[in-house]
Amino acid sequence: MAGAEKKIRNYMDAVFPILYIHTSEVEKAKQAVRRAIEDDKRIECLVWDGTDRVCDLRFGIIDAYSKEMLGDNPSLEDILDERIYYDANRHVFILENIDTFIREPEITARLKKFAEQIRVGNIEATIFIISPVLQIVPELEKYITVMELDYPDDAKIRSIVQELCKEQQISMSEELLSDFVYALRGLSEFEIEQIVQLACSQAEGLDKSHISLIFEQKRQIIQKAGILEMVPLKESLEDIGGLENLKDWLRRKEKVLSRMDEAIEFGVDMPKGILIVGVPGCGKSLSAKAAARLFNVPLLRLDMGRLLGKYLGESEENMRKAIRLAEALAPCVLWIDELEKAFAGIEGGSSGGEVATRLFGSFLTWTQEKESAAFVVATANDITMLPPEMMRKGRFDEIFYVGLPNEEERSKIFEIHIKKRRKKDLPNIRLEELVKETKGYSGADIEGVVRESVEKIFVEGKDKLETEDIHNVIKDTHSLNEIMHRKIDNIKKKCEEHKLKKATKEGKD
Repeated sequence: MAGAEKKIRNYMDAVFPILYIHTSEVEKAKQAVRRAIEDDKRIECLVWDGTDRVCDLRFGIIDAYSKEMLGDNPSLEDILDERIYYDANRHVFILENIDTFIREPEITARLKKFAEQIRVGNIEATIFIISPVLQIVPELEKYITVMELDYPDDAKIRSIVQELCKEQQISMSEELLSDFVYALRGLSEFEIEQIVQLACSQAEGLDKSHISLIFEQKRQIIQKAGILEMVPLKESLEDIGGLENLKDWLRRKEKVLSRMDEAIEFGVDMPKGILIVGVPGCGKSLSAKAAARLFNVPLLRLDMGRLLGKYLGESEENMRKAIRLAEALAPCVLWIDELEKAFAGIEGGSSGGEVATRLFGSFLTWTQEKESAAFVVATANDITMLPPEMMRKGRFDEIFYVGLPNEEERSKIFEIHIKKRRKKDLPNIRLEELVKETKGYSGADIEGVVRESVEKIFVEGKDKLETEDIHNVIKDTHSLNEIMHRKIDNIKKKCEEHKLKKATKEGKD
């Protein structure tokens, strides 16, 4: 018995009243239920598919008993009433397309009564809800167990691709087949079949160029889900002024990720990710974007605000969905910005705090146990707001502290932003003077100074950028250190207390 069927049978034997199979592959879920009960000929399996029709799943005929009692078009309330008060023993009930009904008080009350009768042993039955949408009302929470169908493993993906290529009479080398299997990880059987059929229809033969089609389809999946955002990759490590320790660390990880199979065989662990904490505007977000560009993988941004739902369990389900999507697109970089805001309130006793605590638990479990090539880059401004569990070794491969740039880094930042806008004027700019004037400035401050300087000379009709133009803007600019001096000192102190690795190499300030 396969994994899903065995799990279903174990739940049934343990008298779990309602099993909620959360999947878009409804037919596959029904087949799993059928295989789980096929050895027990005494079990009758009935399906309600949302069209006021009850049929026997095993034999494919209308349930004569229900038809006689209820007529040709029974409602879901009638069906539940009939099975609660009459003969429901040795039955399995599959409810499809119930999303719009489950919140109706009449349906909720009947399901609760039915589940309670099962729980206390008055009825020997199991209710299955199969749906791509997870809807759990508070009244039913204690009776429901949520199940997820596992994604196909590499062997199953390989067999699907080979079978489809055989049907299309398309040959594929072993190397290309392995590349396809790797790219298709994390997708359902239906999605794999659709993508491979699309690739086969576009050419007489398949090659590595068709793998981009797989990732394009994965992007479509992410876009439709509305939880993750695909971020365009423009920035590279060369766009970061300083942070050499951090950049060296990322380059080392790139060598591992680019040869992952070799590395694992050698004994290297799958990289988990990195947490970058420190002063706002000093390159944390830029580092996340540059990391994805360096690794040559998609960058997915997780906005924690999008996870929060109004119904019980919806936020946690959105977190699970976001994780599944990230793993489906792996290898990728999953960027979680301002992590401290995501889990704010977990110490409190409010309902919002309880939701944050559950989200936090799901996230920590995943980071601890994940084996996929979804590399997490989490960034945080205020380390004091992060839960202590987040700082524990093993959650991330490394935690870096990013502070205000030193003299050498400020010079590099000025150079990067002037070159980007007025490359021909750069040789005439006295960078050493600008560096001395901008102690306490963040990288974002310096970028703002250069941007405003270029805009001003354009408005004034000048044909080149000079050092004095930048001086004048600096005089009218308040640095981040001026505005947030106490907070920055506190962040620095906390990072030193935690002995965090510095992202920048030592230099003059």
